[in-house]
Amino acid sequence: MPDTPAATQRARVRVPLRFHDGYSVDAEVVTFHGLADGQEHVAVVLGEPAPGTVPLVRLHSECLTGDVFGSARCDCGPQLREAVERIAETGGILLYLRQEGRGIGLYNKLDAYALQDQGLDTYEANAALGLPEDARDYTAAAQMLRALGVTTLDLLSNNPDKADQLRGLGIDVNDRVPTGVFTTPHNVRYLRAKVLTTQHTLPLGRLTELSVG
Repeated sequence: MPDTPAATQRARVRVPLRFHDGYSVDAEVVTFHGLADGQEHVAVVLGEPAPGTVPLVRLHSECLTGDVFGSARCDCGPQLREAVERIAETGGILLYLRQEGRGIGLYNKLDAYALQDQGLDTYEANAALGLPEDARDYTAAAQMLRALGVTTLDLLSNNPDKADQLRGLGIDVNDRVPTGVFTTPHNVRYLRAKVLTTQHTLPLGRLTELSVG
């Protein structure tokens, strides 16, 4: 396990969340001192786990186009909406991480979109730009969890790398819980690439049928 300095809680503030479909829930948003990458990540604490259970946690990477503007080119916005409700029901934490475009930044992500329009998949586009397929590092996420007193959790994610990195950072991932599948005509190739390249737990047969049909 890497010897990473501990982060500390900086502030906690109550924020009532309201979504476009009418769903609402109260949350506590936590900020931190001492995060390894110096970014302004936040933890959104939702509900209260039942005694004897572990919290449900999602590591959600910031996606301006999907989370804010409702882009149909990815599944980020629907995953965020789903995660908030599922975590609130069982009790847990959503870590909102400033890792736009799998860590390559907003402008590079939009450049990659332009290459995808020419036929490359999302990972090939990153590589064509001289960038990593996935540049995300979850050290700060592990720091945030420890600062919140969480060292064992159920991880809401289709991405095995998130679980692997957390375990390597000393966080006990008790179970990895898949998210829903949110397809649009614009994101099927993107979702298939996630299955084929990074082994996301999504139904490849269904995605193949949709992309061909």
